[in-house]
Amino acid sequence: MDVDLLNLTDDFFVNLSLQTTLPLPRSRETVLQFYEAVQKHFPSMRSFYQREGGEYVLEGDRESGSYQWAELQVHQLSAGYFNPPSLQDAYHLHSWLLERCVYFLGVSGLDVEALDVMFGFNLDYCGNRDQIVAEALLSGSPLASMVNDPTVRAVETEPSLVVALDEQCHMQARLSLETRSSSYQVRTGQYEEEPISIYFTVRRYPSPSDIIRLTESFAHQCEACEEMASRVIVPNVIQPILTAIASSQ
Repeated sequence: MDVDLLNLTDDFFVNLSLQTTLPLPRSRETVLQFYEAVQKHFPSMRSFYQREGGEYVLEGDRESGSYQWAELQVHQLSAGYFNPPSLQDAYHLHSWLLERCVYFLGVSGLDVEALDVMFGFNLDYCGNRDQIVAEALLSGSPLASMVNDPTVRAVETEPSLVVALDEQCHMQARLSLETRSSSYQVRTGQYEEEPISIYFTVRRYPSPSDIIRLTESFAHQCEACEEMASRVIVPNVIQPILTAIASSQ
C-alpha cells in the first residue's frame, strides 16, 4: 500500500459489521461469556454497558484518542478500532471476533445476511462543511452551477455512491459523506469544529451457490478496501477536500 491511510486525516478508523438473519443470543450468560473472552484477549476494552435500545457494548477509553469497541445487537455484531496503530491491529480485532462468534454466538455461514468492512476518515473543519465538500467534489461538474451562484449557500452536500465489484453484484462498495452542518449554522454563521466524515464500505452479500466464509471474505474485503481507498478515495475525494480546507483558511 503506497498511501499512508492512518496519518492522512485527523482520524482514521476501521469498522466491521456482521448482519445475521436470525437473532443473535441475548441471554445474560452468553453475552457475558462472549465479552469476558473479548476483554481477556483485548484488555484495554474494560467499559461494558447496555444502551437504551438494548445493545450490549464493550469498549476502551474513548478519551485516549485510540480505542477499540464491540457492540452486540439483535441481528448485528459490530466492532471498530478508532485510530489504530496499524491496519493489522484493526484487522486482528475483527478477525478474532469473526472466528469466535461461531463458537460463542452460534453464527453460521447460512445465517449471514451481509458482511461489511468500512474505512472511515475524519477531516476537522470549523465552517460550512457542505460548502467545502461542494467546492472540492463538484467543481467543474454540471452540478457545480447549483453552488457557484454567489447568492446561494450549500446546506446539504452529502453525496453517496454504490458500485458493484463483481458481475453478480454480491460484493459492493459504498462511498458516503457526512458533513454535520445544519441550516441554523449556515444561517447564523456559528459553526463548531466538527469533522467531515468520509465512509468507504465494502459489503459482501451471500450468493445462492456460495455460503460466506467469514474470515476468507473478511480478508478479501480488506484487500479491496485498501486498494480502492489508495487508488480512488484518497486522490479523488480526500485530497480535494483537504485542499479546499487549506485554501479556505
